[in-house]
Amino acid sequence: MPEKTVERQANSSFGPSRRFCVAPMMDWTTSHYRYLARQLSRHALLYTEMVTTGALIHGDTARFLRHHPAEYPLALQLGGSNPQELAHCAALAEQYGFDEVNLNVGCPSDRVQNNMIGACLMAHPDKVAEGVRAMVAATSLPVTVKHRIGINGRESWEDLCEFIEKVSEAGCQTFIVHARIAVLEGLSPKENRDIPPLKYDWVYHLKARYPHLEIIINGGIRTFDECRDHLEHTDGVMLGREAYHNPWLLAGVDAEFFGQPGPAQSRHDVLRAVLPFIQDELDRGVYLSHISRHLMGLFHGQPGGRQFRRYLSENAHRPGSGIEVIEQAMARVPEPSEASILQAITPA
Repeated sequence: MPEKTVERQANSSFGPSRRFCVAPMMDWTTSHYRYLARQLSRHALLYTEMVTTGALIHGDTARFLRHHPAEYPLALQLGGSNPQELAHCAALAEQYGFDEVNLNVGCPSDRVQNNMIGACLMAHPDKVAEGVRAMVAATSLPVTVKHRIGINGRESWEDLCEFIEKVSEAGCQTFIVHARIAVLEGLSPKENRDIPPLKYDWVYHLKARYPHLEIIINGGIRTFDECRDHLEHTDGVMLGREAYHNPWLLAGVDAEFFGQPGPAQSRHDVLRAVLPFIQDELDRGVYLSHISRHLMGLFHGQPGGRQFRRYLSENAHRPGSGIEVIEQAMARVPEPSEASILQAITPA
C-alpha cells in the first residue's frame, strides 16, 4: 500500500478540506482518472468509485484499494449496509492510507437496491445510523455520508431532517447532498441524474438548520460561478460529470478555492507529467485503452482536440499499443502560447 506523500488539507474538525470535491463515479473515477486529476489540482478532494463491502471482504482487497500516493487527498466510498462489514471496511480504509471513508446512500440502480446499498437506504435512517456508528468506532478517519434529498415515497422535508438527525447522532458530521430525490422504480440511474428536479434551496436550508454540520452540495454543478454561489450557503461543492468530461476545469481549482497556485501550466504539460505513470501501468500489464479513455476530455474545446480523441479511439485498443500512441495523439494538438495558458487556467 502507498505511503502518504502530502499532508492532509485540514478543514477544522471535519478532516480533509471538502471545499471542492470530485464526485465518486462508477467506471470513471478510477485510479487512472484520479492520477490525471491530481496533475491539475493538488487540493481538490478526490473520491474512488463505490466499492461494495462484499467485494472488499470476499474479493481481491488489495486490487480494489490500490492507488498511487500522488492521489492524496483521497476518500474511499463504500457501498453496504451491514454494520460489521462496514466497520471492517472502514478499518481497511485507514490501513490503506485513505483520508476519509464515505458511505453511499445515493446510488439508485436496481442492482445495488437488491443488496440494500445506495439510495434505498434513505428509507431506513436507523439502519444507516447503525452502520455509521460501527464505522466511527472502527476508524479514526472521518466517516461521511453521500445521499439524496429523498426517494420517491419518502421525499418530504421532515423525512430528510429525520435522516440527517439520526445519522449525525451516530457520529457523522459531514453530509454530501445530491440535491435531487432518487426515483427507485421507473427511472434508470442515468435518468436519475437528470430528471428529478434539483432543489438546491433544500441543501441551503439544511446548512441553516444544522450549522454545526458540514454540508457539501452536489448535483448538476458545472461552472465556477455556480460554485461560488453555492459556497455562499454551504461548506463545499462536489462536481461529477463536468470534472470528468472537461478535466481542465480542475486546473483553476487551487487558485480559485484554496488560494494556492495550481500545478498545471498547460494541457500538454499535464499529459507529459502523466506519461511515466502510464508507462508504469503498461508495464504492469494494463491495456492502454483502459487508461486512455480517461484522457479523452483533456483537450475539450481546443483546436486539434477532436483529432486527439479520434487518434486515441482508433489506436489505443490495438494489440501492443504503447506510450507512443499518446505522444502521437498529443502531437495533433497545437501547443498554446504562454498568454493563452494564463487565460485558460482562470475559468469563469
